[in-house]
Amino acid sequence: MTARPEIEAVTARIRERSRASRETYLGRLDEAAGQAVHRSVLSCGNLAHGFAACGPTDKAALAGDRVANIGIITAYNDMLSAHQPFEPFPNLIKEAAREAGGVAQVAGGVPAMCDGVTQGQPGMELSLFSRDVIAMSAAIGLSHNMFDAAVYLGVCDKIVPGLVTAALTFGHLPAIFIPAGPMTSGLPNDEKARIRQLYAEGKVDRAALLEAESKSYHGPGTCTFYGTANSNQMLMEIMGLHTPGSSFINPNTPLRDALTKEAAKRALAITALGNDYTPAGRMIDERSIVNGVVGLNATGGSTNHTMHLITMAAAAGIQLTWNDIAEISEHVPLIARVYPNGLADVNHFHAAGGMGFLIRELLDDGYLHEDVRTVWGEGLRPYAIEAKLADDGTVARLPAPAASGDAKVLATAAKPFQTSGGLKVLSGNLGRSIIKVSAVKPEHRVIEAPALIFHSQEEMQAAFKAGRLERDFIAVIRFQGPKANGMPELHKLTPALGVLQDRGYRIALVTDGRMSGASGKVPAAIHVTPEALDGGMIGKLREGDLMRLDAEKGTLEALVDDAELAARDSAEADLSGNQYGMGRELFAGFRALAGRADQGAAVF
Repeated sequence: MTARPEIEAVTARIRERSRASRETYLGRLDEAAGQAVHRSVLSCGNLAHGFAACGPTDKAALAGDRVANIGIITAYNDMLSAHQPFEPFPNLIKEAAREAGGVAQVAGGVPAMCDGVTQGQPGMELSLFSRDVIAMSAAIGLSHNMFDAAVYLGVCDKIVPGLVTAALTFGHLPAIFIPAGPMTSGLPNDEKARIRQLYAEGKVDRAALLEAESKSYHGPGTCTFYGTANSNQMLMEIMGLHTPGSSFINPNTPLRDALTKEAAKRALAITALGNDYTPAGRMIDERSIVNGVVGLNATGGSTNHTMHLITMAAAAGIQLTWNDIAEISEHVPLIARVYPNGLADVNHFHAAGGMGFLIRELLDDGYLHEDVRTVWGEGLRPYAIEAKLADDGTVARLPAPAASGDAKVLATAAKPFQTSGGLKVLSGNLGRSIIKVSAVKPEHRVIEAPALIFHSQEEMQAAFKAGRLERDFIAVIRFQGPKANGMPELHKLTPALGVLQDRGYRIALVTDGRMSGASGKVPAAIHVTPEALDGGMIGKLREGDLMRLDAEKGTLEALVDDAELAARDSAEADLSGNQYGMGRELFAGFRALAGRADQGAAVF
């Protein structure tokens, strides 16, 4: 089944735009793949170092050139709930590999930081750059050239995009992503948000806030709201990098372990040593990237992916733009409501039919390219399933439910929650920006109000606590872009802005920083580009300038004469405090090299 003409048109445009860069990429991929079994190019000394620590059986297998070896790239650490479940995965993968006649080695570890821990803290200024560090770290692990395929253990915000960038850089190797799954449901997300707002108003104390947060984030696994981490898992499945049905199975369950072992065996089956060679760089093409963008919009996913998808695609020689994302959003219906786009969490989403139901609906109505390659084989239709545990402990797959288990969480493509997707590009005399509209009520999508200017989120919080924000306004938080301070998320502002909106004030946020997948009910024009430090017009705004954010028409403008705006001197900000502390001094080169948000904000 072919995709709708509108989807085909965007795909064709991306393909044509990417023709030269994609051909160059595929030529390099073929050159790397032409080396056959990669250990065969190593000298005896090289190879001896590569298997010195292995047991006798694995050492004997690796000494030849006919046994496939899986490289495991892991983001395990036991401080972060989403990555703690990965601790036993390498042994499960090694066991499965031996059962299938192969070998697996941990090729390397990559950092995994949590935006939830670093929100409002200096460490958040390393967050976006950690994506590129992760890609580089994975590249170091795979550079030993010992491997016939790679499996990637990662879940959260920047980790998966960094790992995908690495997987496509090493695109001659098959790649399978193995998720850990979401934690079980705790305190409902809307109740957590309510307590946060009460704390911001001074109506509950820190002990009550910590109790609510601890009941929400209470065990191993991914946070249960639909932020960047769970958007990552959706993307990996809809792009065919997961095995079917594996995204949202809870950690430490028999089905989770069965899926992990199955993925390891599948990685061995698709190496160049067999008959189903599936190099990641050929498997992921323009159609796969478009499927990811469709999924992002159909689920109201994370705004971070308006940068990450561009960087991931570029690693495979594919040139994706914000215009492509915006055009797809206009044609793709929103059919999932998961917090902050609704009250449900990802466990409710999975129980209502989950990825299998979502993929089938989008396929049947022509919103996805069905004729793609995946780690499972030809075509995306095998992903329209529900994974179960078979009696023998392996994975069984059943057709996705015919009807949604909860129409408030998962709708059909024919009767969606809204006819367009969850993301929108705003343009105007301030440049371009992204807004997540799926969580914003229609009555809050058009705001005209004077600007209040801040150069940090702490400044705005202080103004809120002092009672100076009891009015209609558009908060402009600038000098928060990649070049200025690493583009931190500004979620510390969310409770205060939510309080003010609930009090009846007409408010919005405009920033060259980020708000990410948890962007909520307050209209927020984020990723404004060019950023203030890069000559962007956001740096020329003055206190009291009338501004208009129109998420319906897709515009963001200062209602100031264009000639006057252009003639103004750009504001300056003291960024000296952002240059050191918590490792920030080590990232001066990254800040200098960082690209624009609409180009992925990468340093390479």
